[in-house]
Amino acid sequence: MRQPLSLQTPHLSDYPELAQVWEDSVRATHNFLPDAYVRLLREHVLYRYLDAVMLVCCKNRQRICGFAGVASSRVDMLFVAPAYRGQGVGRRLLRYAINELNAETLDVNEQNLQALGFYLHEGFEVVGRSPTDGLGQPYPLLHMRLRGTGQCSGD
Repeated sequence: MRQPLSLQTPHLSDYPELAQVWEDSVRATHNFLPDAYVRLLREHVLYRYLDAVMLVCCKNRQRICGFAGVASSRVDMLFVAPAYRGQGVGRRLLRYAINELNAETLDVNEQNLQALGFYLHEGFEVVGRSPTDGLGQPYPLLHMRLRGTGQCSGD
């Protein structure tokens, strides 16, 4: 029997688990990133990025299944533990980000076709492209906006 999932605000003590969910998710979906870069990004996630966003996590009784982070109406993070992919966790987190945290835009790695398909299915459209990621590395980003909303801040 599947345990019920709840949305909640994570605590500072949850950050190591959030970073592990991030890493597990990235390793399952971002096979274009070298291992050393994933390790570097994990440190940024744990010590910088989590504090820079409004966080919400999806949790069962024992563990965090996924989380989202929003800043300035933009989904900066949405990661789901591999064991919970395809079970509505990402959709639930995204809907919360849109409806409760006023998210309208996001960036997605161009090479992450599964995430791109998910966001298109959830009502986002591509409005721009950058040839590099946020750290200037050659991993192109697609800028997306929720259809029917204002201009994309990522342009």
